[in-house]
Amino acid sequence: MSLPPLDADALLAAAQEATGLHDFGDPTLPARVGLAVESLQRACPDAEGRRAAAEIALDLLVSRLELFEDRNRYPIKREVVERPLFATGEPRSGTTLLHALLAVDPNGRSLRFWEVFHPSPPPGLAADDDPRKAWADQYWRNAMKRMPKWLINHPYNDMLGDGLPECEIAWAFDFPSLGPIVWWRTKIKIDMVGLPVDHAAQYRLHKMVLQQCQYARPRRYWVLKGFHGPRLAALFETYPDARIIWTHRDPLQAMASRIAMVGELDEEMSGSVDWAKTAKIYLAQSRASMQATLASPFLDDPRIHHVRYADFLADPVSVIRGFYDACQIPFTDAFAANIRRYLAENRSDRYGKFKYSLDLIGPTARASAWRSSRGNDGRHSPQDIGQRDLLSRR
Repeated sequence: MSLPPLDADALLAAAQEATGLHDFGDPTLPARVGLAVESLQRACPDAEGRRAAAEIALDLLVSRLELFEDRNRYPIKREVVERPLFATGEPRSGTTLLHALLAVDPNGRSLRFWEVFHPSPPPGLAADDDPRKAWADQYWRNAMKRMPKWLINHPYNDMLGDGLPECEIAWAFDFPSLGPIVWWRTKIKIDMVGLPVDHAAQYRLHKMVLQQCQYARPRRYWVLKGFHGPRLAALFETYPDARIIWTHRDPLQAMASRIAMVGELDEEMSGSVDWAKTAKIYLAQSRASMQATLASPFLDDPRIHHVRYADFLADPVSVIRGFYDACQIPFTDAFAANIRRYLAENRSDRYGKFKYSLDLIGPTARASAWRSSRGNDGRHSPQDIGQRDLLSRR
C-alpha cells in the first residue's frame, strides 16, 4: 500500500484499508487527528518532514485499530488491573529515576517501549524473538543518533526498546500532543500542549493498554510513571485503588532543567531553538501546573504519598520503602538489593553531565515563578524547597 498524503481523511482511510478493520473505538477521534495533522502541516513545510509525519500517524492509527480488534479476539476485557502504583511530579523532578527503581521490584510489572509502540498482538503471547523488540531497539538507536544529547539529559533511554515509557505514550494513538518520543523524525519543535484532550478517554485507553499487556501473563501490580498531577480526577475514576508517589523539587531548579532539556531537543529535532520563546512557554506551563496542584482537591488524598526530591536522591531505598509501607505492600530484601544494584550500575552522568543554569529563567521570571509557587494565603506550595506546609502534616 502506498503512503497516503498528510491528510486526516486519507490517513484514517488508509489505516482501515491496511488492516481491514474499522473500529477506532471513539467517534471523536477523526476530529483530533484532523487538528494534529493541521499542526503537522504547519510545522513540516518540506516533503521529507510531511512524509515522516504521515508514516508516524498511519502507524499510530493502525496500532489503534489492532488494539480494539484484539479486545474482540481475546478475553482481554476480563483482565483486572488492581492497585497500580504511579510515580508523578513536575518534569525534571526525579520521576524517571524513581520509575526506573520501582521497575526493579520483582513483584511489579512495568510497560516497555516495544509493548506500547505496537501493542498488538498481546505482548504476553510474544515469543522471545518477537520482531517488535528488535524494531523498538532500532527505533531508539536511530533516535539517539538524531538527538545524541538526549542520553545526557535522559540516560535511561539506553535500555532501548526495553525501556520504560511514560504513561502518556500509552495513549499516543489518541493524538493528544506532538511529543518528541513519537514525533522525533518530523523535524518539528516539541509541542506538548495545544491539542484538545479528554482525560477520561485517555485513562480508558491507558487501562486498555494495561489489560492488553497484562493478558496471558502472571498477575502483578503495575508500577508506572506519568505527569498525572493535572489529571488526578480522571486517574482515580479509572483506578480508584491506585497509589501515587509524588516527588517535589525546588521549582526554579525544575523549571531551568526543563527549559534546557526542551531547548536542546528542539535544536536537535528542528535545527534551531529560540531560547527566550522556549523559556516563556515552559515557565507558563510550570506556573499553571503549580497553581493546579495547589487548587487540587486531591492534594491531601491519602492515596498520594508526597516526598522531597532531595530526600529521594539522598536515600532512594528508604523513600521507596516508606511509600510501600504507606501502601501496605511488602518491601522485600530482593527489591532493596535490586535498587542498590541498579544505582551502582547506572550512574546518572554515564553519558556526560547534564548542565543548565537559572539564567535561562532570568531574574524577573525567577521572582514571578517563586510567587507562582505560593498559595493565595502566602503559603509555599509542595514545590517549595522546604515544602514545610504540606510535608509537615505527614
